[in-house]
Amino acid sequence: MRTRGPSRSRPQPLIRGRRDGDAARPEREPAPRCLSWVDLAFLGFGSVVGSGVFVLTGQEARFDAGLAIPLAYAAAGFSALLSSFCYAELATEIPSAGGSFSYLRVELGDLAAFIPAGNILLEAVVGAAGLGRSWTSYLAALIGRDSDALRIHVPALADGFNLLDPIAAVVLCATSAVAVSGARLTSTVNSSVSVVGIAIIAFVLAAGFSHFEPANLAPSFFPFGATGVFRAAAVVYWSYTGFDMVATMSEETKNRGRDRYSDIDANAAYLVAFAAAGMKCARYIVALGALKGMTSGLLVGALGQARYTTQIARTHMIPPYFALVHPKTGTPIYATIAVTLGAACVALFSSLDVLASVSSISTLFIFALVAVELLVRRYYVAGTTSPAQARTFLAFLALIVLSSIGLSVYYNSDYVARWPGYVVFGALWAAGTAGLALFAKQQRAPKVYGAPLMPWLPAMSVATNLFLMGSLGSLAYMRFGICTAAMLVYYVLFGVHATYDMVHSEGQTTSAADAATDGVEQRKIMPV
Repeated sequence: MRTRGPSRSRPQPLIRGRRDGDAARPEREPAPRCLSWVDLAFLGFGSVVGSGVFVLTGQEARFDAGLAIPLAYAAAGFSALLSSFCYAELATEIPSAGGSFSYLRVELGDLAAFIPAGNILLEAVVGAAGLGRSWTSYLAALIGRDSDALRIHVPALADGFNLLDPIAAVVLCATSAVAVSGARLTSTVNSSVSVVGIAIIAFVLAAGFSHFEPANLAPSFFPFGATGVFRAAAVVYWSYTGFDMVATMSEETKNRGRDRYSDIDANAAYLVAFAAAGMKCARYIVALGALKGMTSGLLVGALGQARYTTQIARTHMIPPYFALVHPKTGTPIYATIAVTLGAACVALFSSLDVLASVSSISTLFIFALVAVELLVRRYYVAGTTSPAQARTFLAFLALIVLSSIGLSVYYNSDYVARWPGYVVFGALWAAGTAGLALFAKQQRAPKVYGAPLMPWLPAMSVATNLFLMGSLGSLAYMRFGICTAAMLVYYVLFGVHATYDMVHSEGQTTSAADAATDGVEQRKIMPV
């Protein structure tokens, strides 16, 4: 019997999607599980080392923290450590791609998850653009040119947007081309070069300490005061977002100086510092290590950012076209291309300081929400928690959040030197957290891994993230507010209707992958 071939009027799609007349709605095809814990470790290392150590140190040492830049990294690292415990529990309990977006959607619903979703996409675009800009700066310094020498100056544009960077756009496109070839290949490339990166970092530490002179700490270790240190900490927090990228890969995991600070080059700090110290050969090693680190960061970012976009598209908050997965590479190719093109356009125009402040405030906002979400997951279950318990939980949670905001505002006000305010807000935060521990009954126990010191650890995560958010300038909040307002307009006009139509449409078939993902999001896979 003759077998009927594919219809000429309906060519076979290259990307997985519905073939029953609903091609606009992609199947929720899970990505192939090809990553081990070793792969995840190197992915996290590549993201952290690439995005912050070589990119933001010079800028924040020169303009905010001065010689106290290590303390800024320590403060940001402490806050990130608290967030990482929250992410660890949620990643094991909610094994779905999309990282913080999926976690927030499970517990808080579509509306509460959409603003973080928009900020995740903003962070993805801005973060990749920042790495691309810094890549150009180090390349210029490597060949002995000024860090802006390879950019095109356009006097007609505003400051911060008048240095066009075509090299950054090309680098972003090149690394994304590797990422769309498959998570396994990208991870292998990243792991290989990360070994070299570890060796170069060891070299930087050894060579740097060999030229350390205590006299360089004068005249002041805190030239901008504690306020400058916390302001720098809020910006360099960007350096610690690697675990967020690792969390979104869960669906593909098998198992779950001599010169003073004022002389530092804000765009290529390490290379210029070693050159000023007379270590001409070392400068090339450091430059190559920096370029390697940023390339790794771009590779990891391209993987994680596309997975975020894919999961958001699965909910129809953005067009579902971006959730389509290529059948050969197993990667969300359209989502990767969309994020890359956006990042390339932003990198072409925007300076590093503009990008860093926007990315940091988005990151801190998302991490604070994730800590709140963990508390909600532990202390409230819809249909199970009694109204009295729900009121008790919400009252103490509100006290924690409001006291954390109050402390941040107070520190950045004209009353910064007056200690009674810190006592009041600190006592309110402690009362809210202790109230949760003593009077609110936990409604759900983690099945695999639970964050320790519940509820103190996530409550502290809320406080530290909101405190660092308050350290950023008004311009960062203005940009954040404009972006958030645009997201709300989009959601009201499009997103809310698209998600409603998806849930309530009649006659849709549901694939096994659809059911699995919906089961996670509706708490059917991880029972109470």
